[in-house]
Amino acid sequence: MMKDSEEEEETTDLREEPREAEFETFASFANLLSPLILRALADLAFSRPTLVQRKAIPLALENRDVLARARTGSGKTAAYCIPLVQKLLNAKADRALLDDDGSDSRQCTRALILVPTRELAEQVLAHLRGLVKYCESDIALVNVADGVTAQLQRVLLSDRPDVIIGTPSKVLALLQAKVLSLSYLDSLVVDEADLILSYGHDDDIRSIFSGNFLPKVYQSFLMSATMTDDVESLKGLVLRSPVTLRLEEDEADATNLVQYFVRTTEADKFLLTYIILKLKLIQGKCIIFVNDVDRCYRVKLFLEQFSIKSCVLNSELPLNSRYHVVQEFNKGVYDYIIATDESEGGPHDEDSGGSTDDRLHKEEVEEEWADIAPGPSRDKRKRASMLKAVPHKKRRGLKPDNEYGVARGIDFLDVACVLNFDLPTSARAYTHRVGRTARAGRGGTALSFVLPSSEFGKHKAVGGVPSTRHDEEVWERIAHAQQGRVREYVFDKKQVDAFRYRMEDALRAVTRYAIREARLKEIKQEFLTSDKLKAHFEDHPNDLEYLKHDKPLHPTRVQPHMKYVPKYLMPNVATTAAVAGAEPPDGRGRGRGRGRGGKFSGDNGRGGKKKKNDPLRKFR
Repeated sequence: MMKDSEEEEETTDLREEPREAEFETFASFANLLSPLILRALADLAFSRPTLVQRKAIPLALENRDVLARARTGSGKTAAYCIPLVQKLLNAKADRALLDDDGSDSRQCTRALILVPTRELAEQVLAHLRGLVKYCESDIALVNVADGVTAQLQRVLLSDRPDVIIGTPSKVLALLQAKVLSLSYLDSLVVDEADLILSYGHDDDIRSIFSGNFLPKVYQSFLMSATMTDDVESLKGLVLRSPVTLRLEEDEADATNLVQYFVRTTEADKFLLTYIILKLKLIQGKCIIFVNDVDRCYRVKLFLEQFSIKSCVLNSELPLNSRYHVVQEFNKGVYDYIIATDESEGGPHDEDSGGSTDDRLHKEEVEEEWADIAPGPSRDKRKRASMLKAVPHKKRRGLKPDNEYGVARGIDFLDVACVLNFDLPTSARAYTHRVGRTARAGRGGTALSFVLPSSEFGKHKAVGGVPSTRHDEEVWERIAHAQQGRVREYVFDKKQVDAFRYRMEDALRAVTRYAIREARLKEIKQEFLTSDKLKAHFEDHPNDLEYLKHDKPLHPTRVQPHMKYVPKYLMPNVATTAAVAGAEPPDGRGRGRGRGRGGKFSGDNGRGGKKKKNDPLRKFR
């Protein structure tokens, strides 16, 4: 928006007013919001507005520019989506809008929402769909960052949808190609403003605002969890005399998140993770953050050794697969999700992020596969060698999706714990990670593993990431930023060491070949479910058959007995009834004991019609 030097911005520091929060509901906005929106909010189970929503919605409907800084999980998305939908309904009701040539101009793009990642774009789209449930025939929504083909995107944009959601790089490309027009823009939103520049969108953002793509007058929103130099830069570029809402965190909200850290070695990270998850020391769903893709699959395969089911989320997966994984986690299909947070910069740069390189998405992987896919005349050996080469090429040549981001803005539901298996490289990244739990007034726990500098590189067999070299230095900054709210947790070394041999046994099965096969399996699955490769497989059915029947060269060895925790290993504070993976009460070949008969032999020692127990088979 054009700057006006004569007007001064208004800054408001707000705290939660308990009495006001207790009695105010969305019904109090009946004079501001359409009944269609209020009905949709009721269906979404939004009964009471949060603090940022109570303050931002009336200001937005007065056409004020708004800069809101509020913690993660405070309802910032609804704070701009609700007034945006209301403004669109108002514009639809106004029949006096005509083009210069006299044609009806009511159908045009009036709102643009810029987000740093493709995952957040999908989430905002889903949120808006819920709000327009009873007026969806009047308001068209398009996410241009969803990875559809260019031809289909042109068709969707030719209808001039009311709301466009996308990343800055994608929006800029469409503007430069003259596929998208923003001549009638009324509202512009920059969500996660503290991250959008650090994700490598700096040049794209500036090109959008300086390229004569936008009208001279429009309303702007900047939503951010933290106030950084990036936000100040965007503030000067986007806003005109804004209302700045600094929403202070309540003491009660701050205590909802319990934060711990543990100083540990690389090997003990796996040991403690196994104990925490298998003994159910944390009840509920958990996000495990790691810092690279290999680490992601190593942790997953390690947990599989103990029959702990989990899913992975990383930048190598296509957008649709990533979004599907998040949905399954939110629905409770998986309790544990291993997320790769690859967007971090160097350890000394709090604001560093991704590059401005062109993004390579799933279509490019598929197109390259279509070029190298073997035809019917190729022999089996060549076909196997070409398929075997895919993961290596993916690591060295194909770039991951730089618009991937899971630690920021994504709304994971009912997360009880965030486990920083690998420490983030900045205090700001830590804030966004732990913000995935203790949301909307609920409680949550954050546990971070800190690798002492003296332990770096000592356990190469279990893998590692370069960023852990600076864990102690980064942790000092994190502890300072959290103002003493993080406590050190000390495990009982004697009880923990009792599980060590099982951890070491499991890690021996997680080889680099097994990790490579796991990554290859994900790629093959995407080939099999790809719409773009359907035509190729119809013309070359043998290729499809070879993919379906291709077996791993180095299958992971899973030992069935590892599923159970022997009774003699159970700590005193936990009972077998409280642990899902504890040894079954009847033993059934899983436990240990002495000889035959007596109290150690179960029912067979009491006589009866059952055959005499074989002591070697039932070695308890």
